[in-house]
Amino acid sequence: MSTLARNNLGYAATLALLLSGCAVGPDFAVPDSPRPDRYSLSGDPGATEAAGNTRQVFTAGARLEAEWWRRFHSAELDALMAQALAGNPGLAAARASLAQAGHALQAGNGVFFPSLGAEAGATRQQSSPARLDLAGTPSVFNLFSLSGTVTYALDLFGGNRRLVEELGAERDLARAEEEAAFLTLEANLVDAVIARAAYRAEIEATAALAAEEREQITLTETQVRAGTTGYAAVLALKGQLAVTEATLPVLAQKAAEADDLLVILAGRAPGEWRAPEIDLASLTLPADLPVSLPSDLVRQRPDIQAAEATAHAASANVGVATAAMLPAITLSGAYGSNATRGGNLFTGPANFWSFGGDATAPLFEGGALWYRRKAALDAYEQAGALYRQAVLGAFAQVADSLQALDHDAESLKAEETALDAAQQQDRLVAANYQAGLAGYLGVLASNGQVCQARIGVLQATAVRYQDTVALFAALGGGWQGVEREELAVRP
Repeated sequence: MSTLARNNLGYAATLALLLSGCAVGPDFAVPDSPRPDRYSLSGDPGATEAAGNTRQVFTAGARLEAEWWRRFHSAELDALMAQALAGNPGLAAARASLAQAGHALQAGNGVFFPSLGAEAGATRQQSSPARLDLAGTPSVFNLFSLSGTVTYALDLFGGNRRLVEELGAERDLARAEEEAAFLTLEANLVDAVIARAAYRAEIEATAALAAEEREQITLTETQVRAGTTGYAAVLALKGQLAVTEATLPVLAQKAAEADDLLVILAGRAPGEWRAPEIDLASLTLPADLPVSLPSDLVRQRPDIQAAEATAHAASANVGVATAAMLPAITLSGAYGSNATRGGNLFTGPANFWSFGGDATAPLFEGGALWYRRKAALDAYEQAGALYRQAVLGAFAQVADSLQALDHDAESLKAEETALDAAQQQDRLVAANYQAGLAGYLGVLASNGQVCQARIGVLQATAVRYQDTVALFAALGGGWQGVEREELAVRP
């Protein structure tokens, strides 16, 4: 091998070594966090049930599908969800944020390539010999120039690589935030549908109760005029009626707020559109509830993924801050030509070139670089703690949802038992009335108890539905590996 070849090989090896230098700062690893094998010490519930209602069974380790709201078996809900996924401005903003982060990452990747530039110019000039302390007549001439430059920053300590790594983590953060936006929209929409339906049903039941109480007042006033009952009984019934009627405006306001929320979630204005009515009875309570294992939950929750991406970005930023304290080398070269006539460009005497390198190193910054790195380390430590907090919060939410569904079943069972007892009593009172053994006032009072018990069942049913939604949201909504754009246009 010739000496020139050996030298060229040595130069190439040295350049390769420089280009592949180690990256300063920590290599990111997911922060340590608790990984329990269950969500509560008492054990996770296996099933919940309520008299006359759906029995819900939890399946550990099962995956929740992306379109989890279809488990409620409501075509109207599916259509409303499709409108919201297609028109919600919050989702549009999340998509734009993700696209922005992706383009920023692509732009950041440009630091790994040389920068090329070109310059062309044509001027007409007049020279002055007097500037050189010479005698003579000024001359006028044309000057043409054409040149190209190339510069390349050697990433000796990996500062640029860490910067691109940080941009990649920010892209992952934007993706997690997009998933969170989808999940929040879905959960809020289904929850609002359930709430509005429950408020409407409760308004009807409360209005029926108020009608029974008014009839009781009328009958009692008749008894007062006949001298068989004291007027205190009328006052007591009027007070009870006032309490009942006072709940109607509150329920109507809550129903209107839920209706407005549905309109906003669908990307419309309350004055231009109204969400379709969906009765609570038309919804089916999901019977099979998939429950992710705690070890899988950290990969499914968008808030945990966001916390991990934030920690990754903080880790990369430590490398960026460390590299800023170290020397930097930039290689540059130029080649061009200057001539007084265009045809003489790139002839021997007109050509020029240059090649060299610049090395810079911070010597004294008043401690700014040092403390900037310390601040980056502090941010990294904070991000790790926030990640662990997010994991613990996720476990707590799932545990709370599981326990809530268990207790909801017990509460609903008690309310249904109360309704059944009230209905049996109402049938007995009606039979006694027909037999002449009870007065009509007793019938009205019995009917009122049935209405009150029915309101209790409606409230307990709505809570059970909403806690089921809360469980699906706590599990992350099943978005993993799903193309959001496809779901947004799916009918």
